[in-house]
Amino acid sequence: MTDVLERHPVGRLPDEWERAAEALGERPFRGRQVFKWIHARGTTDPELMTDLPRDLRARLGEGPRTLPLEVTEVHRSNDGTRKLVCALEKGGKVECVLIPMSDSPDDDPDDPDTDWDGRVTLCISTQIGCAMGCTFCASGQAGLERGLDAAEVVAQVLVARRYLDPGERLRNLVFMGMGEPLHHYDETARTIRLLTHPEGLGMSPRRITVSTVGLAPGIRRLGEDFEGKVGLALSLHAPNDAVRGRIMPMNRRYPIAEVLDALRKYPLPKRRRITIEYTLLAGVNDELSHARELAKVLRGIRVKVNLIPMNPVIGAAFQPPTESRVQAFRELLANEGLSAFVRKQRGDDVDAACGQLVLKERLARRRTEAACSDESS
Repeated sequence: MTDVLERHPVGRLPDEWERAAEALGERPFRGRQVFKWIHARGTTDPELMTDLPRDLRARLGEGPRTLPLEVTEVHRSNDGTRKLVCALEKGGKVECVLIPMSDSPDDDPDDPDTDWDGRVTLCISTQIGCAMGCTFCASGQAGLERGLDAAEVVAQVLVARRYLDPGERLRNLVFMGMGEPLHHYDETARTIRLLTHPEGLGMSPRRITVSTVGLAPGIRRLGEDFEGKVGLALSLHAPNDAVRGRIMPMNRRYPIAEVLDALRKYPLPKRRRITIEYTLLAGVNDELSHARELAKVLRGIRVKVNLIPMNPVIGAAFQPPTESRVQAFRELLANEGLSAFVRKQRGDDVDAACGQLVLKERLARRRTEAACSDESS
């Protein structure tokens, strides 16, 4: 019980709320009422939970009354993308991004219903920074500070809904923000259970996609725990271990063969596919020979390939490919029988790529600290 009560209220599942209510001398159903207020109605202040007894509201008010984060910056792109910078109650900042669909990371161009009709995808973060060290990624450059607990991840969803424009609706959720979701598996799984619970937001698991750099054990756990109903995206970015090991250090621990074996065993429902994310880096992984090799290693796996021309990242040693090279890469994959699409870059004018704004802030802070150190020496 102590563990349940130590969790932030936003991070408690309904059965945990039942036990918390009993610990306060209330009947279990009162706990489920609180869960509905928080997750279905977005209310965390007990004083607003009007169907609860007054003395229970008072006791609940002795704990946290707000979400465990607050939005401190909103950056709106000309294309409608909104990046929210969130300051966490425990310290640190993360980013989440609202993306009008038809060009969102989880949009499927094979779906005939791709004209924008108010549907929005939300990209959320699971860690402050990232430990995976991908050399072309802003989050990887920033390094890992800590993982977020489920309350901090769910809170991004609850707060982002407040920034939807009139006529918009949150349709898809992608764990593609700062951090590696499967490196922080238990809290990621708890987050999914909270968001999909029918008494809360009730999101469909098929509208949720978890992105990973290829932590094979985590892929297997995700498939087992959610029976393949949660979408899976693999950040592959190279067709062989030599190239991938150069740009993605985690490949040394989980080489391509092991990762693809985990994909083959992922219990996909019928008509669903795994998304292969492939960031194109000029002169590194964008040759036609790479495309041929990629088609070969993916053969027999139900996938679609999202080609992503590299977003410029501060301090990165790589450059985006030319548009003609991107199109040639896509056409070769298509000719090899793969569903391959080029993701349109969104929000470049507000640094919408994961971790960009936080990286800028960290670099500025480091420069200030270095200058102060020089002055004091």
